[in-house]
Amino acid sequence: MADWTQVSYRYDGSFAGFLTCVYESYAHREAPACFLGSQDERLSLWPERTVATHPARARQVYRSLAAKLGRTGRQLVVYGFLTCLPERELHLWALLRLGYQEGPTAMERLTDSRVWTVRKAVGQLQGEAHLFKGFVRFSDYEGLLIGEISPKNRVLPLLRPHFCARYAGAPLVLHDRTHHEALFTRSGGKWAILPVEDFQTGPPGAEELAFRQMWRRFYDTVAIESRYNPRCRMTHMPKRFWGDMTEFQTEESAPSLPSAEGNKGTRLS
Repeated sequence: MADWTQVSYRYDGSFAGFLTCVYESYAHREAPACFLGSQDERLSLWPERTVATHPARARQVYRSLAAKLGRTGRQLVVYGFLTCLPERELHLWALLRLGYQEGPTAMERLTDSRVWTVRKAVGQLQGEAHLFKGFVRFSDYEGLLIGEISPKNRVLPLLRPHFCARYAGAPLVLHDRTHHEALFTRSGGKWAILPVEDFQTGPPGAEELAFRQMWRRFYDTVAIESRYNPRCRMTHMPKRFWGDMTEFQTEESAPSLPSAEGNKGTRLS
């Protein structure tokens, strides 16, 4: 790469845009020293070039991933782009260079920092997505299920198959506050992950508030006071998830439910 020119790429931040940058780097023998998003205000010491997303070129690079890096390598690149790894594009470009030069077996070389750095970030992405499968809470807004999360990584593509299968036929919205995007699903298996700038839900109805209060009451009732261990709870349920979980929210706006003492003959079914 001694005769390659170092440049700073500015692109739209999409995966197709990144793959277009990869195409441009090989077509023009350019070594990316920095990747900047369209809204990134950082200054670069290298010559800057704006790369417009080119779907056909992006598809060409994507098809080459399986051929040159193998299925494992392609998944590392796709998932790696969803991570919150600092300077992720530079790490992914280094991984691509390695795979193009040495083939799929290089993707299993865990002692190579180019491979291990991306694998570690992808492992954290998958771990976070796994936790959200149990920690997401949906509210019913007149038949539409709405949930909100604040993940570190872009986990919606990994959560989509789980929630589409679990709530098959039910329209739902899962909003990612961190990355300003949301998963939308509807009957017939149709879905989309779209950018959203200003997402706001209306006030929940009385029935929804009642169900939230019942869930909080159940959570508090099944707790064993003598075994209270906040450190253990935070190990299995990290505190950063609590803000979006019904059982940790206040009951200020919830309607009052009949007390257990006043309804000993009442049974919920």
